[in-house]
Amino acid sequence: MALAPSRLSKTGNRTKTNNQKTSRAGEELSANYRRDLRLGYLIHDVSRLRRTAFDQLVKPRGVTRAQWWVIAFLARQDGASQTQLANILDIGKAGLGSLLDRLEAGGWVERRPDPIDRRAKRIFLTRKSSRLLEWMRSVERSFNDQILTGVSSEERSELIRLLSKLKEALAEMNRDGARPDE
Repeated sequence: MALAPSRLSKTGNRTKTNNQKTSRAGEELSANYRRDLRLGYLIHDVSRLRRTAFDQLVKPRGVTRAQWWVIAFLARQDGASQTQLANILDIGKAGLGSLLDRLEAGGWVERRPDPIDRRAKRIFLTRKSSRLLEWMRSVERSFNDQILTGVSSEERSELIRLLSKLKEALAEMNRDGARPDE
């Protein structure tokens, strides 16, 4: 189907036909879609590349990504139950149990009975983990300095603000069990 030619207005300027307006709106929507899709890929890629690079830094300490992730979480909430830990880290209970077995055998964590619920276990960091966390914090400071070179303090604050908004929107979707519009 051919587009209707533009018409001249009384002033001699060309006016756009409805088909041309629709085409431009579609191009704009398509450009916005491509931009937002790229944003999603960038967020994923940055997260993946950051974890992979950090894995290489902690590898000489004999700790895997899954292990340092559990240890880092427990640094914020030491004494979490296995169920809480599985839910927050989005790991199955059986998989977490095996991971905790390895961490416990390595002296990184200890399981203790829950004082209220005899069936539950609470997970606590050991002194060995505390030393690892201290070292990881030091390494992370220089790691962040390196990867954030060229990003101003204001840009960092803005990035945190924007990513926090995305995180909250995703958390709300997860709480509500909502799915994106189909």
